[in-house]
Amino acid sequence: MTLVLFSVFVVLVLVGVPISFVLGISSLAAMFFVADYPMQVVIQRMFAGVDSFPLMAIPFFMLAGSVMEKGGITSRIINFALALVGGLRGSLAHVVSISGVIMGGISGSGVADTAAIGTLMVPEMKKRGYELPFSAALVAASGSIGLIIPPSIAMILYGVASGTSIGDLFMAGFLPGILIAAGFMVVSHFHAIKRNYPAEPIMTRAQRWTCIKDSVWALLLPIIIIVGIRMGVFTPTEGGVVAAVYAIFIGKFVYKELAWSDFPEIFSSSVSNTAVISFLIATASLFGWILASEQIPQQISETILSISDNKYAILLMINLLLLVVGIFMDLGPAIIILVPVLVPVAISLDVNLTQFGLMMVMNLTIGLLTPPVGTALYVASNISKVSLSRLSVAALPFVGVMLFVLMLVTFVPGVTTWVIK
Repeated sequence: MTLVLFSVFVVLVLVGVPISFVLGISSLAAMFFVADYPMQVVIQRMFAGVDSFPLMAIPFFMLAGSVMEKGGITSRIINFALALVGGLRGSLAHVVSISGVIMGGISGSGVADTAAIGTLMVPEMKKRGYELPFSAALVAASGSIGLIIPPSIAMILYGVASGTSIGDLFMAGFLPGILIAAGFMVVSHFHAIKRNYPAEPIMTRAQRWTCIKDSVWALLLPIIIIVGIRMGVFTPTEGGVVAAVYAIFIGKFVYKELAWSDFPEIFSSSVSNTAVISFLIATASLFGWILASEQIPQQISETILSISDNKYAILLMINLLLLVVGIFMDLGPAIIILVPVLVPVAISLDVNLTQFGLMMVMNLTIGLLTPPVGTALYVASNISKVSLSRLSVAALPFVGVMLFVLMLVTFVPGVTTWVIK
């Protein structure tokens, strides 16, 4: 059965079938041609995969992300970031990195943040003489921070699959996300000096105060979500509802940039994106159930542990495995499939599951910046009209920063666990 399952999986991936259908078809093939499972199990396992209260947070955070751009929240976050870094060479590049952190605290989606930041910033950077490949690569990399900075849809998936506290995962993502953004700013600084990119004018005190005052409602959103979840005022799922309602309120009644005519498009986009993710989760759940039934995770775990008895060598091997998987598979199904396989290994190594969750998410997030799956690269390429090959090369320094922080997360547990002790 294992041979049929993985043979069909590999063939379908190679011919370019969408990953959700790959998971479903390979599962059906294994069940129909080899194993004596009743077909009713297919619907039962797919339904069970999405029948989870914490997963309800995903559509609401996606709705909040859709409202951000239409409601003027994104533009105010960018103006706030500009107020902080005006006068620095390559100011707009620094604005992109800071905006990635702040917007990551609202939407939880790397692709959505890439699209929102890129739509506004890439044209502006082009006007001021920034190289398009650099600008687009920076936008894609900064957008991907949204999967690490809380609230993160990827961490919700990991928390549900592993039974780890989603609140702890959210809190643990703060420092790694900020370190990555700081690293991007260092790369941007040296690139700006080398290419002689301009510094934006330093705002006067009055201009800075006006800018900050105008953006305060937008900046309160991530604070309300994280503090509310951490203090137990609401669950992560309820936090998604709070984020969506708050974003709609300030977009419509405070900033007054959200028109009633925008809502059909916003809700339609959120529903379609949620449907795609839900179908992915459902088919990945079926695939994972078959793996568990055939005891494949236990076999893989035993194989990994038999290679070496050195904890750090095994963690390094897991990182390499996850990086390769992230290149060829979307983050969502990869988490659902691999958590049952790798979490037992982490437990046997006495690795904190919150730390391990950040490690998994960061590895697979790097896949957003690497073809052929590289979703964030595709979005940035579409916005900037830069070829994927040129964009991939331009993204290498940012991938290097993420790999460095990944090593810190892997080998220095305090980077993630200090905030949850």
